[in-house]
Amino acid sequence: MSATVLILNGPNLNLLGRREPAVYGRETLDAIVGRCRTRGAALGLTVDVRQSNHEGDLVDWIQQAGPEVGGIIINAAAYTHTSVAIPDALRAVGLPVIEVHLSNVHAREAFRHHSFISPVADGVIVGLGPQGYDLALEAMARLIQEAKTLAAASPPPG
Repeated sequence: MSATVLILNGPNLNLLGRREPAVYGRETLDAIVGRCRTRGAALGLTVDVRQSNHEGDLVDWIQQAGPEVGGIIINAAAYTHTSVAIPDALRAVGLPVIEVHLSNVHAREAFRHHSFISPVADGVIVGLGPQGYDLALEAMARLIQEAKTLAAASPPPG
């Protein structure tokens, strides 16, 4: 398959493993990155994982996604509930998107129940901890393969 999947992580996810372990678990972001690279390789994907506490970095990375990027998996963390710029960027690049959250945001504070990203996502995975990234990679591999199959079956324009 040899497509790249961009996995973006938002604010405070760099503190995984020590930040509210009862909510987010004890696995560190480095451990999640390792498991994503392993699972991605098994699926024939190159995985590019990034984290930033700054909304503009996330927007820039989305906008810079080149033709080698087959899709974006995003855990925008708190920006899920506040950012209009991130979903606008996701919509603009036109790639498959899967939204991931470690905790079940629907079982938490009311402000976490609304996502600005969900309307532009092909799928949303919540509440399964780090396994959510594994499932997102499996789903993304399928979405990328379906897009390639559709492109191959479509006659060239003109």
